[in-house]
Amino acid sequence: MLTGSGGQVGWELNRALISYGIVGAYGSGGLDMLDGSSIREKVRGFRPDVIVNAAAYTAVDKAESERAVCRGLNATAPGILAEEAEKLGAWIIHYSTDYVYSGKNDRPWREDDEPNPGNFYGESKLEGDMAVSGRASRHLIFRTSWVYSSRRSNFLLTMLRLFAPRENGEKRVVRVVDDQIGAPTLARVIAQATVMALGRAVIPDDEGVSGVYHVACGGSTSWCGFAREILGYAGARMALGNVELVPISSDEYAACAARPAWSVLSTERASAAFGFHADQWQEAARLCMDEIAERR
Repeated sequence: MLTGSGGQVGWELNRALISYGIVGAYGSGGLDMLDGSSIREKVRGFRPDVIVNAAAYTAVDKAESERAVCRGLNATAPGILAEEAEKLGAWIIHYSTDYVYSGKNDRPWREDDEPNPGNFYGESKLEGDMAVSGRASRHLIFRTSWVYSSRRSNFLLTMLRLFAPRENGEKRVVRVVDDQIGAPTLARVIAQATVMALGRAVIPDDEGVSGVYHVACGGSTSWCGFAREILGYAGARMALGNVELVPISSDEYAACAARPAWSVLSTERASAAFGFHADQWQEAARLCMDEIAERR
């Protein structure tokens, strides 16, 4: 059973999971994740061996004012799914975020580092992590960072839109934060890691691997560095305008919610458990831009 099938990660999961059996895929139109009774009814009717929860509230700034909805989607709903999974003896795979950490570090975050979210979105995701791990004995929680894809709404697609040529040929100045560091992660990489975990742990029913794992692309950059890569690579494949990229600080970028300054995640644990070895973030970004260019 897959929830959030219409999202970036969910769309990739829907394609990847089909080879493992019958997939009941539910997007926002097929399952109200704010209705606990509806969630329980769907799970009990489908009786899955594995619940893959890709549904989430991801509007970080709006979360500060829409706390009830954010908590409902990111904490309450995952807890209900975990309870139902436990009753069925099923596995639950849940996706979390680098925002559960403080953002203050000088090395990649490890799974045993103490969480300390700096905004409500991060708090809600941490609450969801705790609900899943506390209510389902068979669980995998994948924390990831800076997710994007060739679909939906994300940083890469926003940059391509901003880099598009103006009708009058005028230069466009694009200001991007340069003091937040992380690893942009392609949604397809997360789906691939999930499939690897299914093969290595879930299908063999190795309950001993239950826990939290980091899944992210290799390397690190700033948001401005990511934008620079997009501009440089996409410029050779797509029609882009005259763009000046200007690095700015987080203080110069008006945002309701604080963002972590350091979001680099160590993926050593996932590598040891599931054989997960992700591409460097530049390689994954280029694959994504190739796909976008081919569709144009």
